[in-house]
Amino acid sequence: MAEAMRDTGAAAPLRPVRLGPSDVTLERRADGTLYLRSPQPLEAYPDKITQRLEHWAEAAPERVFIAQRSADGSWRTLTYEQTLAQVRGIAQALLSRDLSTERPIGILSGNDIEHALLALAAMFAGIPYAPISVPYSLMSGDFAKLKSIIEILTPGMVFAADGKPFARAIEATVPFDVEIVTTVNPLGSRFTTPFSDLIVTEPTDAVDEAHAKVGPDTIAKILFTSGSTGNPKGVINTQRMLCSNQAQVRAGLTFVGEEPPVIVDWLPWNHTFGSNHNFNLVLDNGGSLYIDEGKPLPGAIAATARNLKDIAPTIYFNVPKGFETLLPFLRDDKALRENFFSRLKVMFYAGAGLQQHVWDELTRLSVETTGQRVIFLSSIGSTETAPMALALNSDFHRPGNIGLPAPGVELKLVPQDGKLECRLKGPNITPGYWRRPDLTAEAFDDEGYYKIGDALKFVDADEPGKGLLFDGRLAEDFKLASGTWVSAGALRAQFVDHCAPLIRDAVVAGADRDDIAVLAFPDVEACRKLSGLAADAAATAVLDHPAVREEFGRRLTVLARRSTGGSTRICRVILMAEPPSLDAGEATDKGSINQRAVLTRRAALVDELYARPVSARVIAIEGSI
Repeated sequence: MAEAMRDTGAAAPLRPVRLGPSDVTLERRADGTLYLRSPQPLEAYPDKITQRLEHWAEAAPERVFIAQRSADGSWRTLTYEQTLAQVRGIAQALLSRDLSTERPIGILSGNDIEHALLALAAMFAGIPYAPISVPYSLMSGDFAKLKSIIEILTPGMVFAADGKPFARAIEATVPFDVEIVTTVNPLGSRFTTPFSDLIVTEPTDAVDEAHAKVGPDTIAKILFTSGSTGNPKGVINTQRMLCSNQAQVRAGLTFVGEEPPVIVDWLPWNHTFGSNHNFNLVLDNGGSLYIDEGKPLPGAIAATARNLKDIAPTIYFNVPKGFETLLPFLRDDKALRENFFSRLKVMFYAGAGLQQHVWDELTRLSVETTGQRVIFLSSIGSTETAPMALALNSDFHRPGNIGLPAPGVELKLVPQDGKLECRLKGPNITPGYWRRPDLTAEAFDDEGYYKIGDALKFVDADEPGKGLLFDGRLAEDFKLASGTWVSAGALRAQFVDHCAPLIRDAVVAGADRDDIAVLAFPDVEACRKLSGLAADAAATAVLDHPAVREEFGRRLTVLARRSTGGSTRICRVILMAEPPSLDAGEATDKGSINQRAVLTRRAALVDELYARPVSARVIAIEGSI
């Protein structure tokens, strides 16, 4: 059935979309190191991203730049002209407070118009700002990660849109002499500046003078990594990184420079995907960004469906879990489908691998709705690469192809334990980590290439122009007791795809063990349907149901029969009712899983996978226990 669906989708005509060239030059060194570059020159780019705000405020003053749902459900909008005027006023207010690189701005709350205005004003005035992951304030018990960020950031101002939910975090982590700004609900425990006071500040010549001093090496923002294996690291983002990366994005997504993009986006601005890639894509190309208050989570995805039923995007960005969670709504709501696909040119996923069944189903819905299939594209990068480094600019028949180096990017592939380690150089690469010269020195090799920590492999080693595939995180790979290497990332992706839709994610265990096992995060609702239990049945009861265990046992056995040896054969699994913890660093607010953090925090479960006598919770292939 799946193969038939795939064949039908592939046979449908592709919706026309203008993309850039997809080509590469390759140099081989005697030691096996490979150097790949795009033969295409990188187009000129501005010195600062805020020049694009000035440009569009003049070229398209009445065009909607940013929009957000109001409490009454209507869209609150700001045009480019309105945005620039408010940004200049806020910039004046920031300058009058002597904020600087030593006293930057911390933003605790998530995506909203005030967040965008403050960020743009900070960059306009040449003052660094740091958008900080919301769960560090709202979902943490001890605020440990937020404390570490505030300590290394030394902010002169901290903003939270609504003071009430952030009060505890602010009181626990922000020094009393730091100015607090809120849009609503000022703190009762300390003086709080209303955001409206910043907007009404009258700009002076000082704003233009400050903006003129902002250049390519000016620090625009500090983005903190998830800190899943320690305290979050502050990645310095310069104006050169932001501006050059947008030129690199447009080199592949040519159509966004010809037709102002319209996007509906939830991806958080404390992550490089949501902010540097998506927000800046809209700003650089004079498009319109509709802030999606939804999330790819039960109970929150309905808001995304509502927004997409209202606003038709020209390009849709999401992480794989986002596409997967949206699928049932697209499948069940014809009006949503018709609006979503009406002018959609590209479906773009990043952050993790997209499951084949999700790809197939979205393709089927696209063809049924429009008679055309919408192209899937992806890329690879990190917070340190602004983020796009490699990108797919052409049609490919299945998920996983992350394309080739963008213009201006140099890719170095270094042989490492049977894999090719990815290292990168270009104008989009960070100069280092905020106030951590030790981490900066460790991040680059002796030729100045950033060591991203990923392994890549060619789609076809004889034809490098066909693109590259993600081959796992080097830090996640391990050896069995036999000395055999296990590629954990590839095996995890295979297991999750094989067990879809019963599995949301998984981590692979087996370091120094005789065989491979898995801790799985099941999709409890999909398993509930299989079990036939009532909606109020506990997750543990669902996962312990014989029908669920038998189905996982069957799938595990089928997958094991297809394996090529001990390095690819998963022998047993435990289904975990407890979801991944954001506070413990097991997951990010984008939904990606950190294997090392899960294995460390749930070490007792790993031991249970291998314990004798066999635990009742373990599901195993025949003959493995």
